[in-house]
Amino acid sequence: MPQHFADAPRAGGTPVAQAVRGARLRRGFTLLEVLVTVALIGLLAGVAVAGSVALLREKPATAEEVLRRAILEARRYALNRRVDVWLSFDNKTRTFHARTIEGEREVPVPLPGELQIDFLRAERTSTMLVGGDVVDTSALPYVTFYADGTCSPFRAQLRTGGPARFVTLDPWTCAPLLEAPK
Repeated sequence: MPQHFADAPRAGGTPVAQAVRGARLRRGFTLLEVLVTVALIGLLAGVAVAGSVALLREKPATAEEVLRRAILEARRYALNRRVDVWLSFDNKTRTFHARTIEGEREVPVPLPGELQIDFLRAERTSTMLVGGDVVDTSALPYVTFYADGTCSPFRAQLRTGGPARFVTLDPWTCAPLLEAPK
């Protein structure tokens, strides 16, 4: 005979009712759930550490980045100290020279391999073909960064073993000008 709900024993209840009541009372995690969670956290931490090490690793700078940093520093110094800064590059010693009325500072360039930086007039005046590369020969001894944040109009010629690359700067902002696509 089937048992009616009213006839069910009150103390323990049916097995289904006992399971539901037991699930409500159990509020912890199983050992398997804890181990899986710890393993996932460890995996994510490993990926995060490996990614941050790759980001923090010092990558070698390019000649363009070195030139950009030197220009930014010279302009910043001229603006902050309200003095003119004359910047030159010595290709033999691979050193930037920044002179002001206050003194002179030398900054060596720690780039591996060949490096030559020449400051040129803004307009192309005289070029020649050297070893299959077009090279500008109208080099300036230095470029000037003025106290008002402007600079003398110039281009920079960068050679690092391959063909010469040119960077033209805006004299009002001292920022590199974008070139039209070829």
